[in-house]
Amino acid sequence: MKLKKHLSVLLAATLLASGVQAAEPIKQAATVNADPALWVIKDADTTIYLFGTVHLMKPEVQWFDGGVKAAYDASSEIVFELVEPDPATMQGLITTMAIDRDGPPLTQKLSPKTAVAYKKAMESLNVPYASFEQFEPWFVSTLLGIMPLQKYGFSTDSGVEKVLGAAAKRDRKKVIGLETPEQQLGFFDTLPEPQQIKFLEQMIKELPNYGKLINGMVDNWSAGKPEKLGSTLNKSMKNSPELGRILLNDRNARWSDWIAKRMEQPGTVFIGVGAGHLAGKDSVQAKLKARKLIAVRVPS
Repeated sequence: MKLKKHLSVLLAATLLASGVQAAEPIKQAATVNADPALWVIKDADTTIYLFGTVHLMKPEVQWFDGGVKAAYDASSEIVFELVEPDPATMQGLITTMAIDRDGPPLTQKLSPKTAVAYKKAMESLNVPYASFEQFEPWFVSTLLGIMPLQKYGFSTDSGVEKVLGAAAKRDRKKVIGLETPEQQLGFFDTLPEPQQIKFLEQMIKELPNYGKLINGMVDNWSAGKPEKLGSTLNKSMKNSPELGRILLNDRNARWSDWIAKRMEQPGTVFIGVGAGHLAGKDSVQAKLKARKLIAVRVPS
């Protein structure tokens, strides 16, 4: 695989991708009508919808209708975790942040046992591990999280942000991001190396059952069961408290602050962030409640 392909895969893994495709066309399966969870926060002149997204999705899952579509239609402002940057900008960021030019090769940073497991994992994906020896562990972890999904029928083009973003562009709605690409990549890049390696080890362990895991998450999302979805999404975070703090808890707190400030202005806003941020004791809704703002589940 060439660096360009590496980068596009990472972009997808970190919500920044737009064009990773499976090597062979995926047959269209029977349509699945989904009813994912949606929340709303309201006061006299402001309405903010809160929607949990799945960054890659199966094309047959139909979710952009009913209450979700009505909430989108009513909103003049669409908010994502970040606005997708152009490929050249993203490539520059990855080159700067994901490559360890001075350190030893990746496999030398791992324990002998982990190095063997890592090589087997890459081999199972038909990817030469040697191509990634210069990259930092966090980068390779994200690759392992995205590359298997193609064979299970998932597509970046069907991802929730991708669909919503295309609709917003068509409808000329304002689109903004809660974070910048530099910030989002920085969450991983600034992790201490032992934490990055722990993240990689977790991904390697999950890989054999990844299909069942991911399909289960999408089933729970489609059925509007955010707590079950969040429990699965956030399990690995519980095994790594520092990673959970950086990637979930701290970000949820900042986003709830943004929502609280936005409630001071009139208008209707549709916010779409990863579904894992909207479940559990540290969810965005929990942070909002601490700020005396109540997110109410919109009836199906």
